Amino acid sequence: MLFMRLALFAIFQSLIALVFVFIDKPDAWYQSQGWWIISGLLTNIVTFIVLRNLFKKEGMGYFDNLKFIRKDWWKDILILVGVMAITVPISMYPNTIIANLLYGSTDITLHLFFRSLPYWVIALGFVWSLTQGLVELPFYFAYIMPRIEKQLGNGWIAWALASLFLALQHITMPLIFDIKFIIWRFGMFLLFAFFIGFCLKFRPRLFPYVMIIHVLMDMGTVAMLISVK
Repeated sequence: MLFMRLALFAIFQSLIALVFVFIDKPDAWYQSQGWWIISGLLTNIVTFIVLRNLFKKEGMGYFDNLKFIRKDWWKDILILVGVMAITVPISMYPNTIIANLLYGSTDITLHLFFRSLPYWVIALGFVWSLTQGLVELPFYFAYIMPRIEKQLGNGWIAWALASLFLALQHITMPLIFDIKFIIWRFGMFLLFAFFIGFCLKFRPRLFPYVMIIHVLMDMGTVAMLISVK
């Protein structure tokens, strides 16, 4: 399960490249790299189906542990504000710092990640944002983390593994065979993954709030594609 999303991103990108080959699109693999919205969306759909079935086998509904809790909701909001005050910088600055260290500027990483795409793909990006918020954090921290903790009897190892693979999955979305790009994609989310995993481990009732914010942040990423267009 830890490797599932990482593998699915690569598989779906490969299928996209194969389609480009069949329609005689030049530089099929290079072109497929820019279509990470589609590979991400398909991965999220598969992830949701898998999670729903796994939860169902345990007699649970998908949203059983992801609901808003009314009691002391104001405490959750206050904690959320503090969480966001830390989350914003640790999700932004590693991106710039690592890009500058590896490439000398952020221009190259932006060019590699943000490509010119058809408008219908960009529009699907907003659907991808919704599905990303729906499945990504629940996959690693609502399903995988507690079950690893149960198997190993160690909550800290479970947190570390789930957080590590949350960051690691990004190296195949998109999959570009450039070690600098791979390091950049992994490193830019590493602090965020460990911090948000820590917060959800000790305050799981923050899940619905963080998921909504996650959607909004990803929508901002998609909006950047419009400027590239």
